[in-house]
Amino acid sequence: MIDRKPLTIFLVLTFLISWPLFLVPLAFKNADMQTQQIVTTVAFALAMWGPGIAAIVATKKSGGSFRDLNLGRLGTKRFYLWAWLLFPILAVATGFVTILLRFGQFDSALTLINESFAALPADSALSPALLVAAQIGAAFTIAPLFNMLFAMGEELGWRGFLLPKLLPLGEWKAILISSIIWGFWHAPAIMQGLNYPDYPIAGIFMMVVFTVLLGVIFSWLYLNTKSPWTPALAHGAVNAVAGLPVLFLIPGFNSALGGTLASVSGWVVLAIFVLWLVLTKRVPVNAEMLEPEIVE
Repeated sequence: MIDRKPLTIFLVLTFLISWPLFLVPLAFKNADMQTQQIVTTVAFALAMWGPGIAAIVATKKSGGSFRDLNLGRLGTKRFYLWAWLLFPILAVATGFVTILLRFGQFDSALTLINESFAALPADSALSPALLVAAQIGAAFTIAPLFNMLFAMGEELGWRGFLLPKLLPLGEWKAILISSIIWGFWHAPAIMQGLNYPDYPIAGIFMMVVFTVLLGVIFSWLYLNTKSPWTPALAHGAVNAVAGLPVLFLIPGFNSALGGTLASVSGWVVLAIFVLWLVLTKRVPVNAEMLEPEIVE
C-alpha cells in the first residue's frame, strides 16, 4: 500500500523548487554569452537539489527520520566500482557506436581539441596531447566526485526517496515510474537546449528515454546497496563523461543522434547493458534486498 501523503509533498515541492530555478536563465537571455553560461550553470546546479530538499521535507512531514534516507549507509563496496567505472566505458562505446552508425565521423584533425588549445594563453605549458590527457583524466577521476555533490541532490530524491516509496507497486513499476518523472522534471532545461538543442519539444521525450535507461542502472545500484551514494556517484560519472566522444568527432554532427550518452547512440549502449542486467537476473534485484534497513 502506497502512502500518498509523502509522495504528494515530495512531487509538489520538487517541481516548485526546481522549475523556477530552471527558468532563471530566461531572464538573462539578452545578457552576454559568458553571463548566460554562468547563470545557467549556477541555476541548473541549484535546481538539482530540488528533489533532495523535497525528500528531506516529505520524510520529516510524514513522521519519518532523516536517517530513513540512508545517507549514513554505504552498502556493498563493489558497487562503487560499478558506479565509478561503468559510465566512462559506456561513453567510449558510445563514440564507437556513433561512428559505426554513421551519426558522426572520427576527427583525425582533432578540431575541437586544437580550438581549445588555441584559446589558451600563448605561454601555456600545455600541449594538445596534455590538454586531452587532462580533460580525460579529470573526467575519469576528480569530476565524478565533484559532480556527486550536486548529483546527490537528485539521487536523494529519485532513488533515495521516490523509488522506495513506489516499491509496493512492484520493482519494475517503481523503476519505470520514478525514471519517467525524473525525465519530465528536466522539461524546462530541455526546452532551453540541454542535451537536444535542436529539439526543444521532442527532446523532452528523448530525455525520458534516456532517464528510463539510466534509471534502471541507478536503481540497480541503489537497491543493491540501499544507499543513495552509489547512484549519486554514478550520476556524477555520467555528468563527467557523457560528452567525451564529442572531442573526437568532426563538428557539425547531430548531437541528438550521436556523440553523447543522451543521444540515440548512447541509448543503444545503455540498452545493451540494461539487457545484460535483465538476462543475468541482476534486475529485478532479489526481494530481500528491498527491505528497508537503517544504520544507527
